[in-house]
Amino acid sequence: MNTYDLTGRVAVITGGAQGIGYATCERLLASGAQVVIWDIDAAKLDAACAELGKSGTVSGRVVELTDDAAVAAATAALPAIDILVNNAGITGGNATTWELDPVVWRRVIEVNLIAPYLTCRHVAPRMKAAGRGRIVNIASVAGKEGNPNASHYSASKAGLIALTKSLAKELATSGVLVNAITPAVAKTAMFEQMTQQHIDYMLGKIPMGRFLMPEEIAAMVAWLCSDDCSFSTGAVFDITGGRATY
Repeated sequence: MNTYDLTGRVAVITGGAQGIGYATCERLLASGAQVVIWDIDAAKLDAACAELGKSGTVSGRVVELTDDAAVAAATAALPAIDILVNNAGITGGNATTWELDPVVWRRVIEVNLIAPYLTCRHVAPRMKAAGRGRIVNIASVAGKEGNPNASHYSASKAGLIALTKSLAKELATSGVLVNAITPAVAKTAMFEQMTQQHIDYMLGKIPMGRFLMPEEIAAMVAWLCSDDCSFSTGAVFDITGGRATY
């Protein structure tokens, strides 16, 4: 495993108690970063902090990421934030656009798009004042292509891609880089929110014929958080096993 020197950097990872977020915590800890997990699931958060703490400095905070005041308080509680990985997300299940309940549709937008906006709203000014920072948004290839029976998820990730590009331009001369990753589907607990038909559909779209591993996404995140990434901002990095070739 390649490592990057993130010694002394404080990394906030949303949804870091499981899946892609957990793998990202492991990778950044291995590179010397201090990790702070913001997650809504208190039990999983405690378990993750206990296990990850064996590898480095880890702390956690239960945060409702769609609540502006909660995000503001969590940000203010930290003396510094050098890295922000907006990873927390939900799928909201699968159905045609007209069959999806408006409450579910709105919740997916709130968690997948409004929450990253709120974290960036509070963290970006801190990074700008410090003259450096890295923000990585975990979007999805669904945000580029639009998956059938997942209009809420696809729309939320398309919005996150656009947010990435806009914020990156606003911070381009500040030393703060903002990038997005658009993975194909990774085998995580989110599978529990999807139908088998939808899972089979997504696997069939990947030429490599397998699902993405969370550790592979974490490796890309680590580079984007490092000083080796110095001239990429507002970029969207595909990691799709050959699905996205444009």
